[in-house]
Amino acid sequence: MTLFMRNKLEIKKLSFEFVRRAFALLTFLLAFSLICSWANSSSQKISYIKSTSRGYVLYVYGRPFIMRGVVYQPIPIGENWDYDIFSHPELLTVDGPLLKELGANVVRFYQTGKDIEATKRFIDILYKKYGIYTIMGHWLGFWDNPNYGDPAFREYVKSSVLEMVKALKDSPGIIMWVLGNENNYSFGPENINPWITQELLKIRDPAERRRKQAEIYYSFVDYLAKEIKKIDPSRVVALGNGGTRGLDVAGRFCKNIDLLGLNLFTGKSFGHVWRDVANAFPDCPFFVMEFGADAFDSLKKEENEDIQAEYIKCLWREIERNLAGGTGWGNVVGGIVFEWTDEWWKSDIFDPKSWWRHDKKGDWSCGGYYHDIACEGNMNMNEEWWGIVAISRKKDKNGINIRKPRKAFYILKELWNSPTLAQRERELENLGD
Repeated sequence: MTLFMRNKLEIKKLSFEFVRRAFALLTFLLAFSLICSWANSSSQKISYIKSTSRGYVLYVYGRPFIMRGVVYQPIPIGENWDYDIFSHPELLTVDGPLLKELGANVVRFYQTGKDIEATKRFIDILYKKYGIYTIMGHWLGFWDNPNYGDPAFREYVKSSVLEMVKALKDSPGIIMWVLGNENNYSFGPENINPWITQELLKIRDPAERRRKQAEIYYSFVDYLAKEIKKIDPSRVVALGNGGTRGLDVAGRFCKNIDLLGLNLFTGKSFGHVWRDVANAFPDCPFFVMEFGADAFDSLKKEENEDIQAEYIKCLWREIERNLAGGTGWGNVVGGIVFEWTDEWWKSDIFDPKSWWRHDKKGDWSCGGYYHDIACEGNMNMNEEWWGIVAISRKKDKNGINIRKPRKAFYILKELWNSPTLAQRERELENLGD
Protein backbone atom coordinates (compact mmCIF):
# COMPACT_ATOMS: atom_id res chain seq x y z
CA MET A 1 0.00 0.00 0.00
CA THR A 2 1.45 3.32 -0.98
CA LEU A 3 1.86 6.17 1.51
CA PHE A 4 -0.79 8.14 -0.36
CA MET A 5 -3.34 5.32 -0.07
CA ARG A 6 -2.52 4.79 3.59
CA ASN A 7 -3.03 8.53 4.32
CA LYS A 8 -6.30 8.46 2.36
CA LEU A 9 -7.54 5.50 4.41
CA GLU A 10 -6.61 7.26 7.67
CA ILE A 11 -8.52 10.36 6.53
CA LYS A 12 -11.59 8.20 5.84
CA LYS A 13 -11.32 6.65 9.31
CA LEU A 14 -11.02 10.09 10.89
CA SER A 15 -14.00 11.34 8.86
CA PHE A 16 -16.10 8.38 9.93
CA GLU A 17 -15.12 8.87 13.59
CA PHE A 18 -15.97 12.56 13.34
CA VAL A 19 -19.39 11.79 11.87
CA ARG A 20 -20.03 9.13 14.51
CA ARG A 21 -19.11 11.47 17.37
CA ALA A 22 -21.09 14.33 15.84
CA PHE A 23 -24.13 12.08 15.54
CA ALA A 24 -23.72 10.95 19.16
CA LEU A 25 -23.44 14.57 20.28
CA LEU A 26 -26.48 15.53 18.23
CA THR A 27 -28.46 12.64 19.73
CA PHE A 28 -27.44 13.71 23.23
CA LEU A 29 -28.38 17.33 22.59
CA LEU A 30 -31.72 16.30 21.15
CA ALA A 31 -32.47 14.05 24.13
CA PHE A 32 -31.37 16.80 26.53
CA SER A 33 -33.62 19.26 24.72
CA LEU A 34 -36.58 16.90 24.99
CA ILE A 35 -35.94 16.34 28.69
CA CYS A 36 -35.72 20.09 29.29
CA SER A 37 -38.85 20.63 27.23
CA TRP A 38 -40.69 17.99 29.24
CA ALA A 39 -39.47 19.45 32.52
CA ASN A 40 -40.53 22.93 31.48
CA SER A 41 -43.93 21.79 30.27
CA SER A 42 -44.55 19.82 33.45
CA SER A 43 -43.82 22.88 35.52
CA GLN A 44 -46.01 25.19 33.44
CA LYS A 45 -48.89 26.80 35.24
CA ILE A 46 -52.34 25.43 34.64
CA SER A 47 -53.86 28.71 35.78
CA TYR A 48 -52.48 32.11 36.68
CA ILE A 49 -53.47 35.76 36.95
CA LYS A 50 -51.98 38.44 34.76
CA SER A 51 -52.26 42.19 35.28
CA THR A 52 -52.73 43.96 31.96
CA SER A 53 -53.14 47.56 30.85
CA ARG A 54 -56.93 47.09 30.87
CA GLY A 55 -57.41 44.96 33.96
CA TYR A 56 -56.80 41.49 35.37
CA VAL A 57 -57.01 38.36 33.25
CA LEU A 58 -57.25 34.74 34.38
CA TYR A 59 -55.33 32.36 32.13
CA VAL A 60 -56.04 28.64 31.91
CA TYR A 61 -53.56 26.51 29.97
CA GLY A 62 -52.10 29.70 28.51
CA ARG A 63 -55.39 31.13 27.17
CA PRO A 64 -57.54 33.97 28.58
CA PHE A 65 -60.44 32.48 30.50
CA ILE A 66 -63.67 34.30 31.36
CA MET A 67 -65.19 32.24 34.13
CA ARG A 68 -68.77 31.22 33.34
CA GLY A 69 -69.91 28.63 35.82
CA VAL A 70 -72.42 27.20 38.24
CA VAL A 71 -72.30 25.89 41.78
CA TYR A 72 -72.81 22.19 41.10
CA GLN A 73 -74.51 20.35 43.94
CA PRO A 74 -77.38 18.39 42.30
CA ILE A 75 -78.72 16.65 45.39
CA PRO A 76 -81.69 14.41 44.51
CA ILE A 77 -85.13 14.90 46.04
CA GLY A 78 -85.30 13.05 49.35
CA GLU A 79 -81.56 13.34 50.05
CA ASN A 80 -79.61 15.93 52.01
CA TRP A 81 -76.14 17.50 52.22
CA ASP A 82 -74.61 14.13 52.99
CA TYR A 83 -75.35 12.79 49.50
CA ASP A 84 -72.05 12.14 47.69
CA ILE A 85 -72.59 13.27 44.09
CA PHE A 86 -69.08 12.13 43.12
CA SER A 87 -70.13 8.53 43.63
CA HIS A 88 -72.90 9.02 41.08
CA PRO A 89 -71.29 9.82 37.72
CA GLU A 90 -74.59 8.90 36.03
CA LEU A 91 -75.73 12.42 36.98
CA LEU A 92 -73.43 13.72 34.25
CA THR A 93 -75.25 11.80 31.54
CA VAL A 94 -78.05 14.34 32.07
CA ASP A 95 -76.24 17.39 33.42
CA GLY A 96 -73.13 17.23 31.21
CA PRO A 97 -74.96 17.96 27.92
CA LEU A 98 -77.09 20.63 29.63
CA LEU A 99 -74.03 22.38 31.09
CA LYS A 100 -72.41 22.33 27.67
CA GLU A 101 -75.56 23.73 26.06
CA LEU A 102 -75.61 26.49 28.69
CA GLY A 103 -72.12 27.59 27.71
CA ALA A 104 -70.65 26.92 31.15
CA ASN A 105 -66.89 26.40 31.16
CA VAL A 106 -66.45 25.59 34.85
CA VAL A 107 -68.31 24.19 37.87
CA ARG A 108 -67.62 24.85 41.50
CA PHE A 109 -67.58 22.22 44.26
CA TYR A 110 -67.48 23.07 47.97
CA GLN A 111 -65.31 20.06 48.80
CA THR A 112 -64.29 16.63 47.55
CA GLY A 113 -66.45 13.54 47.97
CA LYS A 114 -65.92 10.78 50.50
CA ASP A 115 -64.06 8.65 47.94
CA ILE A 116 -61.16 10.59 46.44
CA GLU A 117 -60.82 8.20 43.50
CA ALA A 118 -64.51 8.65 42.68
CA THR A 119 -63.97 12.41 42.90
CA LYS A 120 -61.10 12.16 40.40
CA ARG A 121 -63.20 10.15 37.95
CA PHE A 122 -66.08 12.60 38.19
CA ILE A 123 -63.82 15.57 37.50
CA ASP A 124 -62.19 13.73 34.60
CA ILE A 125 -65.55 13.03 32.97
CA LEU A 126 -66.51 16.70 33.22
CA TYR A 127 -63.21 17.74 31.65
CA LYS A 128 -62.56 15.06 29.05
CA LYS A 129 -66.11 14.42 27.85
CA TYR A 130 -67.73 17.84 28.24
CA GLY A 131 -64.80 20.28 28.27
CA ILE A 132 -65.84 21.69 31.66
CA TYR A 133 -63.23 22.65 34.27
CA THR A 134 -63.45 22.33 38.04
CA ILE A 135 -62.99 24.79 40.88
CA MET A 136 -62.29 22.64 43.93
CA GLY A 137 -63.02 24.07 47.33
CA HIS A 138 -62.46 23.10 50.95
CA TRP A 139 -64.73 24.03 53.85
CA LEU A 140 -61.75 24.42 56.22
CA GLY A 141 -63.69 22.55 58.87
CA PHE A 142 -66.47 25.15 58.95
CA TRP A 143 -69.09 22.51 59.83
CA ASP A 144 -66.84 20.60 62.26
CA ASN A 145 -67.15 22.84 65.35
CA PRO A 146 -64.42 25.17 64.11
CA ASN A 147 -61.93 27.00 66.25
CA TYR A 148 -59.31 28.72 64.12
CA GLY A 149 -57.48 29.83 67.25
CA ASP A 150 -56.91 26.25 68.39
CA PRO A 151 -53.60 24.73 67.20
CA ALA A 152 -55.03 21.20 67.14
CA PHE A 153 -57.97 22.25 64.97
CA ARG A 154 -55.68 24.17 62.63
CA GLU A 155 -53.49 21.09 62.24
CA TYR A 156 -56.57 18.99 61.48
CA VAL A 157 -57.67 21.40 58.76
CA LYS A 158 -54.17 21.75 57.33
CA SER A 159 -53.77 17.99 57.06
CA SER A 160 -57.13 17.64 55.28
CA VAL A 161 -56.40 20.47 52.82
CA LEU A 162 -52.94 19.26 51.87
CA GLU A 163 -54.12 15.66 51.50
CA MET A 164 -56.74 16.92 49.03
CA VAL A 165 -54.16 18.85 47.02
CA LYS A 166 -51.72 15.92 46.94
CA ALA A 167 -54.47 13.54 45.83
CA LEU A 168 -55.90 15.75 43.08
CA LYS A 169 -53.01 17.87 41.83
CA ASP A 170 -52.53 15.64 38.77
CA SER A 171 -56.17 16.05 37.68
CA PRO A 172 -55.98 18.21 34.54
CA GLY A 173 -59.56 19.42 34.88
CA ILE A 174 -58.96 21.33 38.14
CA ILE A 175 -58.01 24.96 37.57
CA MET A 176 -58.22 26.40 41.08
CA TRP A 177 -58.24 25.70 44.82
CA VAL A 178 -60.68 27.74 46.96
CA LEU A 179 -60.10 28.01 50.70
CA GLY A 180 -63.33 28.41 52.67
CA ASN A 181 -66.74 29.61 51.66
CA GLU A 182 -68.36 31.99 54.16
CA ASN A 183 -66.13 31.19 57.10
CA ASN A 184 -65.86 34.88 57.98
CA TYR A 185 -69.44 34.57 59.24
CA SER A 186 -68.04 32.61 62.20
CA PHE A 187 -66.66 35.82 63.67
CA GLY A 188 -69.17 38.29 62.24
CA PRO A 189 -72.61 39.45 63.30
CA GLU A 190 -74.11 36.43 61.47
CA ASN A 191 -72.72 34.29 64.32
CA ILE A 192 -72.68 31.08 62.25
CA ASN A 193 -70.50 28.38 63.84
CA PRO A 194 -68.93 30.89 66.26
CA TRP A 195 -65.63 30.19 67.99
CA ILE A 196 -63.53 31.80 70.71
CA THR A 197 -60.33 31.26 72.68
CA GLN A 198 -59.37 32.12 76.26
CA GLU A 199 -57.12 34.90 75.01
CA LEU A 200 -59.90 36.38 72.89
CA LEU A 201 -62.27 36.37 75.86
CA LYS A 202 -59.94 38.86 77.56
CA ILE A 203 -60.74 41.42 74.85
CA ARG A 204 -63.81 43.27 76.09
CA ASP A 205 -64.57 45.37 73.03
CA PRO A 206 -66.65 43.14 70.67
CA ALA A 207 -65.45 44.98 67.57
CA GLU A 208 -61.81 44.58 68.57
CA ARG A 209 -62.38 40.92 69.41
CA ARG A 210 -63.85 40.30 65.95
CA ARG A 211 -60.93 42.07 64.34
CA LYS A 212 -58.52 39.83 66.23
CA GLN A 213 -60.51 36.77 65.15
CA ALA A 214 -60.31 37.98 61.56
CA GLU A 215 -56.53 38.31 61.88
CA ILE A 216 -56.26 34.77 63.24
CA TYR A 217 -58.48 33.32 60.51
CA TYR A 218 -57.03 35.14 57.51
CA SER A 219 -53.44 34.57 58.57
CA PHE A 220 -54.27 30.85 58.76
CA VAL A 221 -55.76 30.94 55.25
CA ASP A 222 -52.61 32.65 54.01
CA TYR A 223 -50.46 29.95 55.64
CA LEU A 224 -52.53 27.25 53.92
CA ALA A 225 -52.14 28.98 50.56
CA LYS A 226 -48.38 29.09 51.04
CA GLU A 227 -48.29 25.38 51.93
CA ILE A 228 -50.46 24.47 48.93
CA LYS A 229 -48.07 26.23 46.57
CA LYS A 230 -45.20 24.09 47.84
CA ILE A 231 -47.12 21.03 46.64
CA ASP A 232 -48.86 22.52 43.62
CA PRO A 233 -47.37 25.76 42.28
CA SER A 234 -49.28 25.38 39.01
CA ARG A 235 -52.72 26.63 40.07
CA VAL A 236 -54.39 29.73 41.39
CA VAL A 237 -55.29 29.65 45.10
CA ALA A 238 -58.35 31.69 46.09
CA LEU A 239 -59.88 32.90 49.34
CA GLY A 240 -63.61 32.15 49.58
CA ASN A 241 -65.38 34.92 51.49
CA GLY A 242 -68.95 35.81 52.38
CA GLY A 243 -69.36 39.27 50.86
CA THR A 244 -66.76 41.96 51.47
CA ARG A 245 -66.82 41.88 55.27
CA GLY A 246 -63.33 41.31 56.64
CA LEU A 247 -61.50 42.15 53.42
CA ASP A 248 -59.73 45.09 55.07
CA VAL A 249 -58.06 42.59 57.41
CA ALA A 250 -57.63 39.89 54.77
CA GLY A 251 -55.85 42.37 52.51
CA ARG A 252 -53.13 42.81 55.14
CA PHE A 253 -52.64 39.12 55.88
CA CYS A 254 -53.39 37.12 52.72
CA LYS A 255 -50.27 37.79 50.66
CA ASN A 256 -50.18 34.29 49.16
CA ILE A 257 -53.74 34.49 47.82
CA ASP A 258 -53.94 34.95 44.04
CA LEU A 259 -57.66 35.58 43.71
CA LEU A 260 -60.65 36.48 45.85
CA GLY A 261 -63.91 34.56 45.65
CA LEU A 262 -66.91 36.47 46.97
CA ASN A 263 -70.46 35.26 47.62
CA LEU A 264 -72.61 38.27 46.72
CA PHE A 265 -76.37 38.31 47.23
CA THR A 266 -77.19 41.98 46.98
CA GLY A 267 -80.18 42.06 44.64
CA LYS A 268 -80.16 43.24 41.04
CA SER A 269 -76.78 45.00 41.35
CA PHE A 270 -73.47 44.29 43.07
CA GLY A 271 -73.23 47.92 44.18
CA HIS A 272 -69.73 49.17 45.01
CA VAL A 273 -68.03 45.77 45.29
CA TRP A 274 -65.57 46.64 42.48
CA ARG A 275 -64.33 49.67 44.44
CA ASP A 276 -64.35 47.84 47.77
CA VAL A 277 -62.14 45.04 46.42
CA ALA A 278 -59.79 47.52 44.73
CA ASN A 279 -59.35 49.36 48.04
CA ALA A 280 -58.82 46.24 50.19
CA PHE A 281 -56.82 44.19 47.65
CA PRO A 282 -55.27 46.66 45.18
CA ASP A 283 -53.10 43.94 43.62
CA CYS A 284 -55.62 41.09 43.60
CA PRO A 285 -58.72 40.58 41.40
CA PHE A 286 -61.79 38.55 42.30
CA PHE A 287 -64.52 36.38 40.89
CA VAL A 288 -68.14 36.34 41.99
CA MET A 289 -68.11 32.95 43.65
CA GLU A 290 -71.90 32.87 44.10
CA PHE A 291 -74.59 35.13 42.65
CA GLY A 292 -78.19 34.73 41.55
CA ALA A 293 -81.81 34.87 42.68
CA ASP A 294 -84.37 32.40 43.91
CA ALA A 295 -87.29 31.51 41.64
CA PHE A 296 -90.02 31.82 44.29
CA ASP A 297 -91.98 35.01 44.87
CA SER A 298 -92.67 35.15 48.62
CA LEU A 299 -95.15 37.98 48.21
CA LYS A 300 -97.32 36.26 45.58
CA LYS A 301 -96.63 32.80 47.05
CA GLU A 302 -95.78 31.33 43.65
CA GLU A 303 -92.88 30.38 41.41
CA ASN A 304 -91.61 33.31 39.36
CA GLU A 305 -89.12 32.35 36.64
CA ASP A 306 -89.27 35.80 35.04
CA ILE A 307 -87.95 37.68 38.07
CA GLN A 308 -85.15 35.18 38.63
CA ALA A 309 -84.08 35.50 34.98
CA GLU A 310 -84.23 39.31 35.17
CA TYR A 311 -81.97 39.49 38.24
CA ILE A 312 -79.43 37.04 36.81
CA LYS A 313 -79.34 38.86 33.47
CA CYS A 314 -78.64 42.21 35.17
CA LEU A 315 -75.95 40.71 37.42
CA TRP A 316 -74.10 38.95 34.60
CA ARG A 317 -74.09 42.09 32.46
CA GLU A 318 -72.55 43.95 35.39
CA ILE A 319 -69.85 41.30 35.69
CA GLU A 320 -69.17 41.47 31.96
CA ARG A 321 -68.89 45.25 32.11
CA ASN A 322 -66.21 45.01 34.81
CA LEU A 323 -64.06 42.35 33.11
CA ALA A 324 -60.65 43.33 31.77
CA GLY A 325 -61.10 45.36 28.60
CA GLY A 326 -64.58 46.49 29.62
CA THR A 327 -65.86 49.90 30.63
CA GLY A 328 -65.72 49.19 34.37
CA TRP A 329 -63.03 48.45 36.94
CA GLY A 330 -61.40 45.49 35.22
CA ASN A 331 -60.84 43.63 38.50
CA VAL A 332 -63.28 40.72 38.07
CA VAL A 333 -62.51 37.56 36.05
CA GLY A 334 -65.97 35.99 35.86
CA GLY A 335 -68.83 34.62 37.90
CA ILE A 336 -70.41 31.44 39.26
CA VAL A 337 -74.21 31.25 39.40
CA PHE A 338 -75.81 29.86 42.52
CA GLU A 339 -76.97 27.31 41.62
CA TRP A 340 -77.47 24.45 39.14
CA THR A 341 -80.55 22.66 40.56
CA ASP A 342 -83.00 23.29 43.39
CA GLU A 343 -82.23 21.63 46.72
CA TRP A 344 -85.41 20.42 48.41
CA TRP A 345 -83.76 19.56 51.73
CA LYS A 346 -82.67 23.02 52.82
CA SER A 347 -85.62 24.62 54.62
CA ASP A 348 -85.79 22.01 57.37
CA ILE A 349 -82.49 20.18 57.38
CA PHE A 350 -83.33 17.96 60.37
CA ASP A 351 -86.68 16.65 59.09
CA PRO A 352 -86.17 13.92 56.43
CA LYS A 353 -89.89 14.00 55.57
CA SER A 354 -89.53 17.61 54.42
CA TRP A 355 -86.77 16.66 51.96
CA TRP A 356 -89.51 15.24 49.73
CA ARG A 357 -91.44 18.53 49.79
CA HIS A 358 -90.59 21.72 47.90
CA ASP A 359 -91.05 24.15 50.79
CA LYS A 360 -92.32 27.66 50.16
CA LYS A 361 -91.42 29.32 53.45
CA GLY A 362 -88.86 32.09 53.54
CA ASP A 363 -85.54 31.26 55.18
CA TRP A 364 -83.90 34.69 55.46
CA SER A 365 -84.37 38.30 54.44
CA CYS A 366 -82.64 40.54 51.91
CA GLY A 367 -83.95 43.94 50.86
CA GLY A 368 -81.89 43.91 47.67
CA TYR A 369 -84.47 41.48 46.28
CA TYR A 370 -87.07 44.21 46.52
CA HIS A 371 -89.82 42.58 44.46
CA ASP A 372 -91.03 40.43 47.37
CA ILE A 373 -89.46 42.02 50.44
CA ALA A 374 -92.92 43.14 51.62
CA CYS A 375 -93.88 39.52 52.35
CA GLU A 376 -94.76 38.40 55.87
CA GLY A 377 -91.85 39.03 58.22
CA ASN A 378 -89.78 40.19 55.21
CA MET A 379 -88.54 36.60 54.91
CA ASN A 380 -88.29 36.68 51.14
CA MET A 381 -85.32 34.39 50.42
CA ASN A 382 -86.26 30.77 49.71
CA GLU A 383 -83.30 28.39 49.99
CA GLU A 384 -84.97 25.56 48.08
CA TRP A 385 -85.62 27.54 44.88
CA TRP A 386 -82.24 28.86 43.67
CA GLY A 387 -81.67 26.44 40.78
CA ILE A 388 -81.58 27.69 37.21
CA VAL A 389 -82.79 24.14 36.58
CA ALA A 390 -85.89 22.83 38.37
CA ILE A 391 -86.16 19.15 39.30
CA SER A 392 -89.17 16.84 39.41
CA ARG A 393 -90.14 13.89 41.58
CA LYS A 394 -90.43 11.97 38.33
CA LYS A 395 -87.25 10.13 37.38
CA ASP A 396 -85.69 9.01 34.11
CA LYS A 397 -84.67 5.43 33.30
CA ASN A 398 -81.41 5.92 35.25
CA GLY A 399 -83.23 7.04 38.40
CA ILE A 400 -82.30 10.72 37.99
CA ASN A 401 -84.84 13.43 38.82
CA ILE A 402 -86.17 14.93 35.58
CA ARG A 403 -84.59 18.32 34.82
CA LYS A 404 -86.55 21.37 33.63
CA PRO A 405 -84.38 24.37 32.72
CA ARG A 406 -85.89 27.65 33.86
CA LYS A 407 -85.93 30.93 31.94
CA ALA A 408 -82.74 31.95 33.74
CA PHE A 409 -81.02 28.99 32.07
CA TYR A 410 -81.98 30.22 28.61
CA ILE A 411 -81.07 33.83 29.41
CA LEU A 412 -77.60 32.71 30.52
CA LYS A 413 -77.31 30.43 27.50
CA GLU A 414 -77.83 33.45 25.27
CA LEU A 415 -75.38 35.61 27.21
CA TRP A 416 -72.66 32.99 27.60
CA ASN A 417 -72.76 31.88 23.97
CA SER A 418 -72.96 35.37 22.51
CA PRO A 419 -70.50 36.46 19.78
CA THR A 420 -69.82 39.57 21.88
CA LEU A 421 -68.45 37.54 24.78
CA ALA A 422 -66.42 35.35 22.43
CA GLN A 423 -64.96 38.51 20.89
CA ARG A 424 -64.09 39.84 24.35
CA GLU A 425 -62.16 36.65 25.10
CA ARG A 426 -60.21 37.02 21.86
CA GLU A 427 -59.45 40.66 22.66
CA LEU A 428 -58.01 39.65 26.03
CA GLU A 429 -55.26 37.76 24.23
CA ASN A 430 -54.00 41.06 22.83
CA LEU A 431 -54.03 43.12 26.01
CA GLY A 432 -50.58 44.43 26.86
CA ASP A 433 -48.93 44.13 30.26
